[in-house]
Amino acid sequence: MKPTAVLLLHCQDKPGIISEVTKFITDNKGNIVYLDQYVDHEDGMFFMRIEWVLENFMIPKEKIHEYIETLYSQRYQMTFNLYFNEDKPRMAIFVSKMSHCLYDLLARYKAGEWNVEIPCIISNHEDLRYVAEQFDIPYYVWSIKKDHSNKAEVEAAEMELLEREKVTFIVLARYMQIISDEMIAKYPHHIINIHHSFLPAFIGAKPYHQAWERGVKIIGATSHYVTQDLDAGPIIEQDVMRVSHKDTPETLVLKGRDLEKIVLSRAVTKHIQRKILTYNNKTIIFS
Repeated sequence: MKPTAVLLLHCQDKPGIISEVTKFITDNKGNIVYLDQYVDHEDGMFFMRIEWVLENFMIPKEKIHEYIETLYSQRYQMTFNLYFNEDKPRMAIFVSKMSHCLYDLLARYKAGEWNVEIPCIISNHEDLRYVAEQFDIPYYVWSIKKDHSNKAEVEAAEMELLEREKVTFIVLARYMQIISDEMIAKYPHHIINIHHSFLPAFIGAKPYHQAWERGVKIIGATSHYVTQDLDAGPIIEQDVMRVSHKDTPETLVLKGRDLEKIVLSRAVTKHIQRKILTYNNKTIIFS
């Protein structure tokens, strides 16, 4: 891949934003390879993702952010993020005892589907160490006591590891612990979670068994960014599957796991590709 820059931005919708930004890129000999934009007419907000090849671009890579800040951010009261495809995201995976999402993530990683690095897997149980060893990825365990008396100590150690490994985002691959407000604040809109889509109807243990008892006809999965409001962060990806009276609790669990790993991987893919923009607890997902 040729080196490219990716600009994600949003601001109040005004005439001329697209032409101004594209002119800035083309005037400096940048070749635009992607442009997608969206206007939220309810809020009057403009959203855009634009990517261009840096080969022959006249502005040095380390100066691009400063130019955009000076020329457009102040002028349009614009919020923006600038990324470079040469800078691989570094993903930490948190797991507990269930392996289906972890295996799917690691298989895609090893198959070269993602431009990402995975420096560590973190867990509160030893159960999945063998999976990490199969993929030759360091596995760290911090057990959390039932009364959560050591949780602050555990998260401090985890945060130290994440900082040391220069982790840029976290994936909760069926990690059965609540993330603290401190860690969420450290990685805003950079912690991705997955869960079944029965919430808030079937709360607690064995949601698929509860659904079977009610005779549900559709099951689903939701992946979202983690916020301080539990399971209510900006939704990235969802999917559903029809089921019937012929299903058993066991087949519902298996089908649900398939949905969970597919939906989670789709969300991770969009994050790695820098195609997600968050605004007011919603996501704009660029194609």
